[in-house]
Amino acid sequence: MRYLHTMVRVTDIDRSLEFYCQHMGMTEIRRVENEGGRFTLIFLAASDDVEAGRTQSAPLIELTYNWDPETYGGGRNFGHLAYEVDDIYETCQRLMDAGITINRPPRDGRMAFVKSPDNISFELLQKGERKAPAEPWASMENTGTW
Repeated sequence: MRYLHTMVRVTDIDRSLEFYCQHMGMTEIRRVENEGGRFTLIFLAASDDVEAGRTQSAPLIELTYNWDPETYGGGRNFGHLAYEVDDIYETCQRLMDAGITINRPPRDGRMAFVKSPDNISFELLQKGERKAPAEPWASMENTGTW
């Protein structure tokens, strides 16, 4: 058995690609437009997984956009996607500077949560050892849910 991808439904392709690619640093690997099924599939790889995504089609995120409008509930029932980052503080600061809410700040120097435009929770984990607690993160309160 081998992990291939996680599928999440999105409601606005441009807004979602801005979040996933510009802010989270992912790369689009391939796209499928299915006129008969009235959907678009966009497969993305994290920066360290681009080559594997291209050559092995894994590990990827599949963004599914249904052309006919639908309402999707909470996103929290999905759980979350987890990604390792080189510097949790730098990553969270970059996301905040882009207007993305840090729902669970990295107070412990190890873990933070943010949400995509479609309320999919992303767990960000510090690569290697946790960083020493630092401000403004150490005293920052949670915002919303994750």
